[in-house]
Amino acid sequence: MIPRYTLPEMGALWTDEARFEQMLRVEIAVARAGARRGVVPAEALAAIEGRARVNVRRIAEIEKTTDHDVIAFVSQLAEAVGPEGRFLHLGLTSSDVVDTALALQLKMAGERLLADCDALLAALVRRARAEADTLMMGRTHSVHAEPITFGLKLAGWAFELDRDRRRLAVAVDEVATGKISGPVGTYSHLPPDLEAEVLADLGLHADPVSTQIVQRDRHAALLATIAITGGSLERFATEIRNLQHTEIGEVQEPFAAGQKGSSAMPHKRNPILSERIAGLARLLRGYTQTALENQPLWHERDISHSSAERVIFPDATILLDYMLVKMTGLIDGLVVRSERMRENIERGLGLHASSRVLTTLVGDGRLPRDEAYAIVQRAALRAADERKSLRELLAVDPAVARHLSLEQLDACFDDAAGLRHVSSVIARLDQLEARARVAR
Repeated sequence: MIPRYTLPEMGALWTDEARFEQMLRVEIAVARAGARRGVVPAEALAAIEGRARVNVRRIAEIEKTTDHDVIAFVSQLAEAVGPEGRFLHLGLTSSDVVDTALALQLKMAGERLLADCDALLAALVRRARAEADTLMMGRTHSVHAEPITFGLKLAGWAFELDRDRRRLAVAVDEVATGKISGPVGTYSHLPPDLEAEVLADLGLHADPVSTQIVQRDRHAALLATIAITGGSLERFATEIRNLQHTEIGEVQEPFAAGQKGSSAMPHKRNPILSERIAGLARLLRGYTQTALENQPLWHERDISHSSAERVIFPDATILLDYMLVKMTGLIDGLVVRSERMRENIERGLGLHASSRVLTTLVGDGRLPRDEAYAIVQRAALRAADERKSLRELLAVDPAVARHLSLEQLDACFDDAAGLRHVSSVIARLDQLEARARVAR
């Protein structure tokens, strides 16, 4: 991933040096298990532990000849260790080291993503509570529907992200799976108990039946989960973009001192973070497609997945990390224009109360639904076309007057009555926070 979208901590997990360091962890863990079984002499283990160091430049030099990065890696370590280096990689095949090291990298990257989710979740809950009573218009098909509160909208985002986090936690746990089972998974050189011991020491699960590799269904599940989480962020970002339209103007992204929106138009204050997040979410979906294509490998393994994985795993985890961090800052700094929200409700001419008038006519007025619907729809369409208040038109409509008093009609336009249960929905955030505390 390009530096522009790479945050230092996540980026550091995916450097060549980081990859080879995790492979070294696997090699040393196997050597220690071998020493406990008398296969690796104690002095050889001491030499390996004391002198084995990764030298990325030297590995690259050797690979020019071997055209095999794992052989180059093992050769470089053996050079650093000396004669005792012959006990490195004893009984292993390349994928024992590569797949197990990848599991370590994905586990660390996944833990960082989960921490990112926790930070964003906390920000969403915080703002949802703060905006619990901030009245705004709810929209369906981009058209005024009925009033909601901005806190209710944010609470919905919080619960969606919580679902994303739980899916991600399962996927990260599953992908933290390694194997030390040899060339085709038959333990022809090293016994199963050694694998169990090594992977337990590394904090990984053991693949119960591997081939030469750990099967890629787990990896596809992780990438799919990352893409789904990115889709949630895109949904949040798209809503912010829509609400920042000049004609709506109900929220604004934070705009720092000295920030500029356009090289030509000084007045521009654009939702650039939201647009960036929406764009990057598209990449995540593309990486998922590649991960799914990597799943049906031939026989006990082929290497068609390897080249693609060197791109999709770093890129997907780096991008989601970036997106989560940026969305957290965006939510924390989001400008909420409650006065504009109220203006937009008033500009709607009271049309949003049509459903409450319909319900009251059917219930208290005891009209057939179709007849009541026709009365309200006729007045609503006229109000919209003539830019008149729906309440005023209904107040002088004989068909309404025969069935509703003015007091009953006024009650239909009382927005507070329609929002009386919002507080109970906001209170459900308590359950979410309790679950988040347990997860952490």
